[in-house]
Amino acid sequence: MMPPVRCFTCGAVVGDKFEEYSEKVAAGKKPGAILDEMGIKRYCCRRMLLTHLDIVDEAIAFRTIK
Repeated sequence: MMPPVRCFTCGAVVGDKFEEYSEKVAAGKKPGAILDEMGIKRYCCRRMLLTHLDIVDEAIAFRTIK
């Protein structure tokens, strides 16, 4: 699934930062430090990146083909 393009609360664009955030998390950096480094200060925007789950692989198992 796609990460949200905008923050649900304040409307700031966060979708363009998700790829960089994901790469740094996979490299082993702490998520909070990454968000500070990227300049994401609002807790509502931080929530959008911290809590996103990519569940497309799990959801595809339940698809129906007709």
